[in-house]
Amino acid sequence: MFYEAGQHRAAGLPHDPLKAIVAPRPIGWISTLDRDGRANLAPYSFFNMIQTSPAICAFGSDGLKHTAANAVATGEFVMNLATRPLFDAMNASSAALPDGDSEFEHAGLERAPCRLVKPPRVAASPASLECRVIHAMELHDIEGRPTGGHLVVGQVVGVHIAEWALKDGRFDMLAARTIARCGYRDYTEVTALFSALRPTDGGSWQPGQKDL
Repeated sequence: MFYEAGQHRAAGLPHDPLKAIVAPRPIGWISTLDRDGRANLAPYSFFNMIQTSPAICAFGSDGLKHTAANAVATGEFVMNLATRPLFDAMNASSAALPDGDSEFEHAGLERAPCRLVKPPRVAASPASLECRVIHAMELHDIEGRPTGGHLVVGQVVGVHIAEWALKDGRFDMLAARTIARCGYRDYTEVTALFSALRPTDGGSWQPGQKDL
């Protein structure tokens, strides 16, 4: 099968498979403050780390929604890790609430203060990244026309990790029960991992070799 992007219905597909093909995707559960200091919280599956040193992450917003608008206006946001035990609260925080209403209260979530940025973090999340905005832009298509989408890029300036989520000096995704978006209305939980060395790891890699 082949079809031009955006023409999936003409190809006989009732739902766009693109999000399911590019999956699973990390969920950026983003908390912000508006100009009046009111807290906002919403999940974004168009989210990822894009650089390690300095640590930089980014999220995309279809339209200038509260979260993106707040991050652009204040220059700060926090990424809170979404996990299976927190799924219902995360899902509830995606509700379209009136301007100024807090998703924290709507989802029954306790706030915790950050150290270097003003927005609160989700107290129950096993990991949160404090970020300062370094780039923000409206996206355009190949014809140069605005799409209505926005990209917000932030540098990570602070990291919160629950002690119980650390094992042998590593963040334990299995213990945290990290979840990801898989397209349509589907999600997945990290329940199994496998490790492998890369060809550049010490020059001793062999196909099938495990990372001990």
